[in-house]
Amino acid sequence: MKLVCASILCVLSFWLPALANGANDGPHIPGSRDKCPVCGMFVAKYPDWVASISIKNERDIFFDGPKDMFTYYLNRQKYNPAGSKNSVSGVHVKDYYTLRQIDGFTAYYVVGSNVFGPMGKELIPFKNVGDAKGFLRDHGGKMILRFNQITPDTLKMVQ
Repeated sequence: MKLVCASILCVLSFWLPALANGANDGPHIPGSRDKCPVCGMFVAKYPDWVASISIKNERDIFFDGPKDMFTYYLNRQKYNPAGSKNSVSGVHVKDYYTLRQIDGFTAYYVVGSNVFGPMGKELIPFKNVGDAKGFLRDHGGKMILRFNQITPDTLKMVQ
């Protein structure tokens, strides 16, 4: 009995911190029924474009691309009146070249390129500025912006 209890405590010591941190740990992958709250599309159909917002003590919110993620983030009152920007614990996007999830707060976003996502014109995310500059040059982008530089006016450029 002591061995069973010790085993359970050992397992819990590894899993409880991960559960407490919730959405910040591991990959942020939508389920087959997750819909973008902005456009209503099933997000899992577009794995290369998935973006997500992690909310403290809640499930991740998934989007079919960074443009819809920013639309939601910049207008939280419309999509989630009870929530606040302060409850956001993370933002994740896919680096365009590597298709790896990256921190959306530190990513570089190319605006106005000739590359389209599931909903048409899109903000194209990159982990490093060198890739963003090369992409901008090769794909007719207009500018490179950081997370806090993206505004509703920016989103109008990719409508």
